[in-house]
Amino acid sequence: MADTRTAILYRMILPDHACPFGVRAKAMLEDRGFEVRDRILRSREEVDAFKAEHGVATTPQIFIDDERIGGSDDLERYFAS
Repeated sequence: MADTRTAILYRMILPDHACPFGVRAKAMLEDRGFEVRDRILRSREEVDAFKAEHGVATTPQIFIDDERIGGSDDLERYFAS
């Protein structure tokens, strides 16, 4: 499948909490045939470092073709357009 598109998904899965927005974003991508490169942020420190590095306020964050799409609501708008 040479036409498979790849998305990179950074999402939070802590020992006591899996972010529902990350789960939703992954499902939306997979439903549209994307190969998802799942980047799990496993601690509050990893989440905070990621947000600081990328200048974002929330996770998940989705990247398609090296472009930051944003969070799950942004992804929904991306697919709607």
